[in-house]
Amino acid sequence: MQPPLPLPLDGITVVAVEQAVAAPFATRQLADLGARVIKVERVDGGDFARGYDTAAGGLASHFVWCNRGKESIALDLKDPRGLEVVRRLVADADVFVQNLAQGAATRLGLDAATLCAAHPRLVAVDISGYGASGPYADKRAYDMLVQCEAGLVSVTGTPEQPVKAGIPAADIAAAMYAFSGVLAALVRRGATGRGGPVEVSMLEALAEWMGHPLHHTMHGGTPPARTGLGHAVIAPYDAYATADGGRVLLSVQNDREWRRLAEQVLKRPELGTDPAFATNAARVERRAWTDELVAGALSALDTDEALARLEAAGIACARLRDLHEVAEHPQLAARERWREVGTPVGPLKALLPPVTLPGGGAARMGAVPALGEHTVALLRAVGMTDDEIAALRREGVVA
Repeated sequence: MQPPLPLPLDGITVVAVEQAVAAPFATRQLADLGARVIKVERVDGGDFARGYDTAAGGLASHFVWCNRGKESIALDLKDPRGLEVVRRLVADADVFVQNLAQGAATRLGLDAATLCAAHPRLVAVDISGYGASGPYADKRAYDMLVQCEAGLVSVTGTPEQPVKAGIPAADIAAAMYAFSGVLAALVRRGATGRGGPVEVSMLEALAEWMGHPLHHTMHGGTPPARTGLGHAVIAPYDAYATADGGRVLLSVQNDREWRRLAEQVLKRPELGTDPAFATNAARVERRAWTDELVAGALSALDTDEALARLEAAGIACARLRDLHEVAEHPQLAARERWREVGTPVGPLKALLPPVTLPGGGAARMGAVPALGEHTVALLRAVGMTDDEIAALRREGVVA
């Protein structure tokens, strides 16, 4: 038997001056793939996501999600001595990531262009709300605000009420493009020996994810309607109540499926060829009537029976689960996707990363660090003596 391959990013060191979600979620992906990630935090409380809530055993759920497998060093970057520590760390790093407020990294000399000019092999990532130029460059950018600016809110919700996504979609979009951008830049560096700047904005990342409604609107002239759990151009496609209080979502993608649904689930085979329902266009035109027919049939069945009938008929379907049910999902359990990660309050469950690399060993799901947990070790690694470290600690430069 051959020994497992090393993780893809073994030997890569990442320094991140990061906060909230966008940059931390990006660098967590790097840590899971084997990179050493050094997280630079403020001395007065650290990454402010540490204080969002206390739901994860006393820790913030956002922070636990985005920061496993990292080393935490707490520095005052407004003090030249704290900033010098970051510069020493960057000098030995392969990747630098920051998502400070617009202009802050440039004032500190930690923007990608400045760092890459000094360190040609470095891959340096600037994550911002709206990009470094343009009329919105200095505008404050939080996830909900960018969801609005990118149009996501306009297509999410009911006809009466637009709503934001229930997850930080703009942050996640930016994080995943930063992650893929780092990987691409490292591949290029392997061929050329040079790193270089990588720029990602939340607006541009989420606008890319808006591709379908954008193209529908730009080229068709009409924005897709908000349809709740339904679909603007497909029917039936919605969640329907069952007899035991559950809800089942189904999607009929073509007219063959509609005929099977009519015959095997609705028990109304004549609807399969009735011109009023036989085509998707006809069903969309008569959406309320179509939904009434489906809802009437499923309301007489309990959830398990409804799903069984739909599956037997070859109709795409799902159980509408709450988050407690997701945590106990039988598919995640069967595929052994849950692990435990260490945290300052003890082990907590966490999902394996969704990318599986056969033969490459398990993802490195390291512990979630306490604020400044690795400060002393990292300061020693950049050449500081214990006396120097003690002096910096007394003066509030490190924590």
